[in-house]
Amino acid sequence: MSTINLVTEIPGPKSQALNERRAAAIAQGNAKLTSVAIQSAQGAAVLDVDGNTLLDFAGGIGMQLIGHNQPAVVDAIKKQADDLIHMCSIVSTYEPLVALAELMNSIVPISGPTKTTLSNSGAEAVEAAIKLARAYTGRDSIVVFEGAYHGRTNLTMSMTSKYALFKKTFGPFAPEVYRLPFPNIYRRPAEMSAEGFVEYACQQLDNAMISQVDPNYIAAIVIEPVQGEGGFIPTPPRFLEHIRKICDQHGIVMIADEIQCGSGRTGKLFACEHYGIEPDLITVGKAMGAGTPIAGVIGKAEIVDGPHPGGLGGTYSGSPLACAAAIESLNMIKDPAFLTRANEVGDRIRAGLLALQAQYPDRIGDVRGLGPMLAMEIVKDASSRVPDMESTGAINAATLNRGLITIRAGLYSNCVRFLPPLNMTDEQIDEGLAILGEACAEVLG
Repeated sequence: MSTINLVTEIPGPKSQALNERRAAAIAQGNAKLTSVAIQSAQGAAVLDVDGNTLLDFAGGIGMQLIGHNQPAVVDAIKKQADDLIHMCSIVSTYEPLVALAELMNSIVPISGPTKTTLSNSGAEAVEAAIKLARAYTGRDSIVVFEGAYHGRTNLTMSMTSKYALFKKTFGPFAPEVYRLPFPNIYRRPAEMSAEGFVEYACQQLDNAMISQVDPNYIAAIVIEPVQGEGGFIPTPPRFLEHIRKICDQHGIVMIADEIQCGSGRTGKLFACEHYGIEPDLITVGKAMGAGTPIAGVIGKAEIVDGPHPGGLGGTYSGSPLACAAAIESLNMIKDPAFLTRANEVGDRIRAGLLALQAQYPDRIGDVRGLGPMLAMEIVKDASSRVPDMESTGAINAATLNRGLITIRAGLYSNCVRFLPPLNMTDEQIDEGLAILGEACAEVLG
């Protein structure tokens, strides 16, 4: 039975009216990727204000991993609201705060004693991780990579790539941030093998330790195991291993930014588990909160305990409501049966995307990702690999017109990314893939 049910054109008149009110009331700089206005949602289905039911393959940019309005999460929030909405973790202690930290410490793939610090957003979590690394090492410098996205605060914006969209007009930026090349295998020189390209990236990293910054002054190397906004690019294992080696050799804190790729999104609880590599700190957010504003840093206790008392925290950090939601969310995600299903969802979507690539080999340049975190890159032609942002936007518009929500990603904004709720059915996956196929035929055919 179809999930999608359209009773008006997209956007409908009520959506258009609400968007007009939004334009008049809210800063134009606040992005709006689609024209629909949503009234309610359940699982992978969303109902707009015009009565249209749409299928969601964007998942709140990764937050709705266990599905919109998951009943167990809704019940936990309601129960917590009856008891305590806010007290501030700076002022006092409460059960959901401690219980969530204990849960996070128990599931993180880092050996030895671990501790957690909580925040409201991914950007705050990344900033907190940098604070921890700087306090622990007594050093200032931070190494990041091309294509990375770490947030929109001044420091995390300084760490983020993709200048025109995220950084233009917002300088000056934070100092002591060094950006190095990232081995995007799809965009390697034609004359280089994948293995040779990754080895060259490792050599560039070594050279940067001389030409750009002395490793004895580096507090942390920060990397996404799977680049999110950069285009869902898994870090090559050899490169991640080399980072771990450099960090061990020079006493540098290795930070895995798993805000988007963590909390079950890649079919494992943490993306770094695919590599068998232990970071020193892992930033988490998005999916762990099931739609509530919460994030955090989990890591080696001695590093997390680096800052002085009062050096961390915020008024809303560790909100009782968000903690209650995150406990339910993480307990669901860590269930082996849920992770098994997550990989089944990923396999089914990947097969559909590869079938589309076989139909349009000159336009769908790459299908990639890890587990159910997937994207397809749209190019002008396969030989030149020139990014095609316009066609990517047209595909997303065409899916939306048919009732499927998809959004873009990528350094060149030419990737269609897929972050669907992982509790969706096979029928919903197939329905979405069929619409994606119609959209590709319309735009690429």
